Order: sequence, then C-alpha cells, then structure tokens
Amino acid sequence: MTDKVKIQIKYHGDIEPIGTIKIGDWIDLRAAEDVIIGEGSFTLISLGISMKLPEGYEAHIAPRSSTFKNFGIIQTNSVGVVDNSYSGTNDVWKMPVFCLKGKEYEHLHEVAYSHISKGDRICQFRIVK
Repeated sequence: MTDKVKIQIKYHGDIEPIGTIKIGDWIDLRAAEDVIIGEGSFTLISLGISMKLPEGYEAHIAPRSSTFKNFGIIQTNSVGVVDNSYSGTNDVWKMPVFCLKGKEYEHLHEVAYSHISKGDRICQFRIVK
C-alpha cells in the first residue's frame, strides 16, 4: 500500500504546471526562462517552482538523459537534493549547469553557446522518504 502525502507547489511566473506520471518515478521539470550560456560558463537555470515537502521527504533532481545531447550542458552537482529546509514560497528550485559544448555561434565573434528556451524539459525529479 502506498502512503499518500500532500505536497504544496507554488509556480513562479507563467510556466506549464507539473504533470502527473503514469509510468516510472521521475517527473520532468522545465526551464522557467530563456537562457543563453556560453561554452565554458556556469549559470543557474530557474525551474519556476517551490515546494513544501512533508517532514522526512526530499526531492532528487537530475538531468534528463537527453539534456547534454540537446543542449551541451551538464548539471554541476550531478544530483541535486532538496530537503524540507528549502521549502519557503520564495525558495525557487534551480538547476546549476555548466556548458561543455555550445550548439550555436555568434557570427561576429564566433563564440559557441547553448540556448535553452523557456519550457524546454531539462531535468527531472522524484520525491523520496
């Protein structure tokens, strides 16, 4: 028997709500903003959500299997862990990324960069006890 727990979610900005899943334990998260990141650079990408997790639960955030292939970025901490201490309404989840392989070029300066559009699925999460 599965225990049902209540999770409060706050959305920051005009983003697509988190969907329910039918298969598996991981739920996709999307970029909540347009991001341009140069090759060899670091940034935090807003995921546009805050959650109040029940006591004793935490969220694990990991890149999707296609994130590097599609955007040339990696999550710098491999797997992010969000526990109940980061659960205020202004504690917006973010994905720390480093761009290893730019996908596009600025024509004048020939600078490689990656462009992540608002709404792109870039990572996933699951909640564990």
